[in-house]
Amino acid sequence: MYFINLLAMIIPILLAVAFLTLLERKMLGYMQLRKGPNIVGPYGLLQPIADAVKLFTKEPSQPSTASPILFIIAPTMALTLALTMWVPLPHTSTTLMKSKHVVYISLIKPSRLYYYMIGWASNSKYALIGALRAVAQTISYEVTLAIIILSILLMNGSFTLHTMTTTQEYIWLLIPSWPLAMMWFISTLAETNRAPFDLTEGESELVSGFNVEYAGGPFALFFLAEYANIIMMNAITVILFLGTYQNMMMPELYTINFTIKTLLFTTFFLWIRASYPRFRYDQLMHLLWKNFLPLTLVMCMWHVTLPIILASIPPQT
Repeated sequence: MYFINLLAMIIPILLAVAFLTLLERKMLGYMQLRKGPNIVGPYGLLQPIADAVKLFTKEPSQPSTASPILFIIAPTMALTLALTMWVPLPHTSTTLMKSKHVVYISLIKPSRLYYYMIGWASNSKYALIGALRAVAQTISYEVTLAIIILSILLMNGSFTLHTMTTTQEYIWLLIPSWPLAMMWFISTLAETNRAPFDLTEGESELVSGFNVEYAGGPFALFFLAEYANIIMMNAITVILFLGTYQNMMMPELYTINFTIKTLLFTTFFLWIRASYPRFRYDQLMHLLWKNFLPLTLVMCMWHVTLPIILASIPPQT
């Protein structure tokens, strides 16, 4: 039963990732007054399958001086961590995980710093520089994301994502905590290496950065991991700020509502890529350390002290 539940989680994620690439190329095409993929299959619907066949049948390359074991393990590790992050989400957690979802996510998410291992294993100066940039960027925005999650926990009073979704029956946390929601959304853009913060894989300056030595199937695994992380971060955004009340009489409405909201936020990711130019790296770091970090710390302290202040007020007689 556990294996069946695992397959029921992994297969839809991989299908969603495949067709998210098609949606992105279609949206970017129409925003730039062109068609996008429209040759392979009706309206280009088979283009993701053609891309997968092309990548996985292409002969992989490996630098002669690379570390062979780490070079081979890294792509599998990237996809495994991306899929592992989906375990505690409410629509899949009924049999895989019961509680302490936020603790699990906080422990697994920083382990995505496999970038440095990839850059070192490739034994290439360009890959190593790209890995260093990726590690610096990811660590920076992990700080902001962790503080925002802490603030949400203080407001919600639960470590379980399922409880967070069901306790927002009357008002979304997006409304009372919209500054945190905006900083969270921008930080997830940087966390998932999306434009305008795609400096980890800045094609115009690094030629794919840390994974520059990969091709074929291993590169496709990095590609799948990146888009799985995009959908996962948007799903967590919906849970934290746009929780959906679960009707016990019609549980399928929860899944439909959750899916629509996640798709909407993912569409915002694609829209932003078509609208904004890439940041400079110093601008990226300045945005975090000089803007987001002080604001999130102040708001976190506010959420800590507010209950204490309210509790100290004597009741009216």
